[in-house]
Parts: sequence; structure tokens; C-alpha cells
Amino acid sequence: MPRPSNGSNLSLAAIQSILDSRREELNKFKKQRKDLQRKLDGLDRQIERIEGGGRSGSGRARNAMSLIETLEQVLRENGKPMKVGDIVDAVKAAGYRSSSDNFRGIVNQTLIKDARFTAPARGTYQMKK
Repeated sequence: MPRPSNGSNLSLAAIQSILDSRREELNKFKKQRKDLQRKLDGLDRQIERIEGGGRSGSGRARNAMSLIETLEQVLRENGKPMKVGDIVDAVKAAGYRSSSDNFRGIVNQTLIKDARFTAPARGTYQMKK
């Protein structure tokens, strides 16, 4: 039974041709994905407009608790130091909405500036004891 070729008998030009065709195929898929993402984003905006999404006409999210209150709640419930990324995920999971493109940066600045929080290690925060 013959073994399948491992490609070692291909010329450099043949390998280059294969790579070029794969790049073209990859670019085609990326374009399709971008088009589909644009359509999905449009659908999300329509759904949000119909549901109301808890936003006023200005596009600013309204929350029942402030960011600081939500951060306190998340850190108290966890009880141990958390990384900023985990804190951001927990704040969003708690229902906090933000229209910021850099929500992680806002959370990080809030944790640094507010005296209720302390950093036991770089990039981790907890409630001050």
C-alpha cells in the first residue's frame, strides 16, 4: 500500500502556488465574515431599538447601581483578589451595561482611584480591609 506524499517532492514554485491559493481563500472567508458581522451588528441594533435596551436617546447606558457600587458587590462576593479582566467579566455578568469602547480601562481607572479598593499585586484588586 503506497504512503501518501508528505510534500517533500514539491518544487518551491508549487509550494508558493499552494500558499497563494490558500491566502486568497483565507481573504475570501475573512471578507465573508466581515460582511456577515456587519449584518449581525445591524440586526443587534434593530433588536436593541425595539427592546429599548435600557438606553436613552443619547446612547448612554443606565444602570441600577453605579460602577463603584457594582465593583464593591463583585469584589465582596468573591472575597479574594481578582484580575482586572475577571472583574470586568463579573461586572458585566452582574448586569452592568456600558457603551464604552474601553470599558476595561474605565474599570481599571476606577479601581486605582477609589480608596475602597487596594492592589495586593500588579493587576489584581480587592476590597480594602
